[in-house]
Amino acid sequence: MTKLIILIVIILGVIAIAQLVRMYELSSKLRNRREEDIPNRDNRMNATLLLVFMFAFFASVLYLFCEYGYTGRGEAATVHGAATDWLMDLNMWIIIGVFFITNGLLFGFAFKYVRKPGVKAYWFPHDNRLELAWTVVPAIVLAVIIILGLKSWNEQTAESPKQAIVVELFSKQFDWTVRMAGDDNTLGYFDYKLTNENNSLALMTTKTIQDAIDSMENSSTGIHALEAKLNNPKLMFIPEDHALMVKDLARKERMVRMLHQMKARHDSKLDARAMDDIVFNANDTLYLCKGKNYEFNFRSKDVIHSAYMPHFRSQMNTVPGQTTRFKFIPTITTKEMRGKMNNPKFNYILMCNKICGSSHYKMKLMVVVLDEPAYNKWYKKVSKLDPKAADLCKTFRNVYPVGKPKAVVADSTAVAAGMTVDTAAIATK
Repeated sequence: MTKLIILIVIILGVIAIAQLVRMYELSSKLRNRREEDIPNRDNRMNATLLLVFMFAFFASVLYLFCEYGYTGRGEAATVHGAATDWLMDLNMWIIIGVFFITNGLLFGFAFKYVRKPGVKAYWFPHDNRLELAWTVVPAIVLAVIIILGLKSWNEQTAESPKQAIVVELFSKQFDWTVRMAGDDNTLGYFDYKLTNENNSLALMTTKTIQDAIDSMENSSTGIHALEAKLNNPKLMFIPEDHALMVKDLARKERMVRMLHQMKARHDSKLDARAMDDIVFNANDTLYLCKGKNYEFNFRSKDVIHSAYMPHFRSQMNTVPGQTTRFKFIPTITTKEMRGKMNNPKFNYILMCNKICGSSHYKMKLMVVVLDEPAYNKWYKKVSKLDPKAADLCKTFRNVYPVGKPKAVVADSTAVAAGMTVDTAAIATK
């Protein structure tokens, strides 16, 4: 019924417009005037209406700026974010100024130079000074913006200082895994060929390499099992299945050769780099310290994802087979931002900004920024393997023990319970 009423209203509207056009044509005939002959009164009225529209248009734009802000992005919570916002503000003020000037001239000229009886328009085909002005001035403005942008970009992408805290964000459908460097502040090496159930991050140690070789050779779908099937005279395969098995066997033989080469080249002294890395559970909370330099490395297991942290003005694609990076310095703790936004439930967030599959919307990670005393207290718990909190994370040593296993890691329940709700709680524990 509703659709029928809408259709009737549309039809009646079209009929009404057609009748109005017809009435206008008839009135023009009665006035003995051609349609293209516009009286001066109509010209003046249209010129005045254009000026009224300009003021209404400008007033509505200013109202939207005052009511909602001209970007709605909120305060930046990083050093480079503040610089980026300043550059964005500079661009916006230039654009806004040009917007008001050009539209003011457009509507103002339409009002000022309305057609007048007996006044002939001046033929003005070219002026070198004007051509020079509207070519040189925009070029100078663009040059300034580009130079400032390149300067800001170079600062943001430059190497991190040596004391920067190294954190890796590993993405896969549909979660983020945080790996934080241990006491040596150096992340362990990795290689995709080492990926298995216990080593989802593909970290490289003597034991993970040997485990990958053993799995490739001796598992139920490994080389020996495939060879046994293909050489078994009692088994028959259709040609398509046989070709697939031969292809799979050749692939695994190439892979195991590369693993043996990796084992021969690997220095066992480098195992320590990976063994003290702190690996957090998927989609758990990322903790950062206010005022500290951070070096972020990004990897992807499957498809392209994008690590987007809007409050930190940071975004980086995570690409399979490639490591990407960026750095920043947090400047506002979660508690301080909650006060600034007058929102006690506020939390920073890291989300995937690439449509990566059906559950893309679930791919997010809570980020908590602490002041230095609170952060040191939290880090002491996770790095010293506090037995009270064994559910949040574990050092890689716990997955692949070398020698005498150490205690399982630390936290998130007791430590993080207060973090996502009240970041001040950790300071009192």
